[in-house]
Amino acid sequence: MIVSNIGVDPGFSAIYSTNTAMHTSSVQVSLKEGHRVGSFEYIDRVKERARRELPQLTTFFSTGSLVDAVLNMGMRAPIDIQISGSNLKASYQFALDLSSEIRSFPQTGDVFIPQDLDYPALKLDVDRMRAGELGLTQKEVVGNVITALTSNAMVAPNVWIDPRNGNNYLLSVQYAENQIRNVSDLESIPLHGANVLMPTRLDMVSHITHMLSPTEVDHYQIRRNIDVFVRGREEDLGIISNRIESAIAHNKVPAGTSVKLRGMVESMRTSLKSFGFGLILSTLLLYLILVAQFRSYTDPLIILLAFPPGLAGVVLTLLWTGTTINVMSLMGIVMLAGITMSDSILIVEFARHRVREGRSVKEAVVEACRVRLRPIMMTTLATIIGLLPMALKLGEGSESYAPLARALVGGLTVSGICTVFVVPTAFYLWNRERDSTDGLVPVDA
Repeated sequence: MIVSNIGVDPGFSAIYSTNTAMHTSSVQVSLKEGHRVGSFEYIDRVKERARRELPQLTTFFSTGSLVDAVLNMGMRAPIDIQISGSNLKASYQFALDLSSEIRSFPQTGDVFIPQDLDYPALKLDVDRMRAGELGLTQKEVVGNVITALTSNAMVAPNVWIDPRNGNNYLLSVQYAENQIRNVSDLESIPLHGANVLMPTRLDMVSHITHMLSPTEVDHYQIRRNIDVFVRGREEDLGIISNRIESAIAHNKVPAGTSVKLRGMVESMRTSLKSFGFGLILSTLLLYLILVAQFRSYTDPLIILLAFPPGLAGVVLTLLWTGTTINVMSLMGIVMLAGITMSDSILIVEFARHRVREGRSVKEAVVEACRVRLRPIMMTTLATIIGLLPMALKLGEGSESYAPLARALVGGLTVSGICTVFVVPTAFYLWNRERDSTDGLVPVDA
């Protein structure tokens, strides 16, 4: 299914369109269900063919995913370079120079500046002194011009309710179609106002000149800004964002202008900082809970030894599959921590229980590994098998969640093997010199 939106309408619908002028358009494509080729592959095919057959076009592609839209923080691109300043021409020239350098990066897929500053327009300069003498305000003059070109629904909407059925009808007044064909026709339109008895012509109170204007003026935090949309060739945004920041640092930013990277890069960096702090805090809280549960400072450390091998498995799996470290893979790491800790707790708790019953540390460790091996492997294998379809991108929408599944599969594979070897070994090495007949006395608690 293909939906095309070409040009802009002078009415209210232009507010909801991504197009900036009559020479711009947006095309949305919905892939068929069960497609085996990914969105990025289709983007490369269409981009290459458009480059050959339509070289006059400037294109920008995006996946259109709802997940990407959320992660982009509402931006239309993964990387949105916002150049804010009071001088639009200086900001636009800096955006052109910066986008030209970004296009040379091998990691760059598309670079696009949605705003233009050379759109043909008419400038209406109202002589307020002359208009005031004739009983007109500047607002009334502009309202008459808008009514002539479109309708008064833009400046004075009026609704009539049918008393018979209660239906609402929008009442508007507009000139006949094609009545305004040139500037002379526009200058001769009559102006009406609340204090005007006899209408006067537009050219009596204003002067119309040709000019070049922006196609749209965007604002962020009150300041006007020029956007530079950047899409990477791959999903990894870390390398290209670092190169963009290096390019910004080496270029001379105009006076009174600020440059900021927004979009998915902003959310990615915020998520990484929050994740790092949250992971450290959750690990510390987990350690404190285990200390209170086991009444020991060393046994919780032994339990936590299963997590570093799992992290190594995550990194190796992501490198092997070419998957980036993103929000989804970080969520997989958090889930991995809970699963690996629960498996380690099974072994340590069982071994402590056997030592209290009078077994030696070696016998307790061997029995704990033998008895707890089955539940640990069943839990690990069930999770891995359940996540394989998502990790292989077999299900619908699995492309977005594949990093989470791959992080869990790789981490559980390594941690599942290491848990039954590393944790029992560490438990035995720490407690082998203690008198097994007295049980495990928490001397450090």
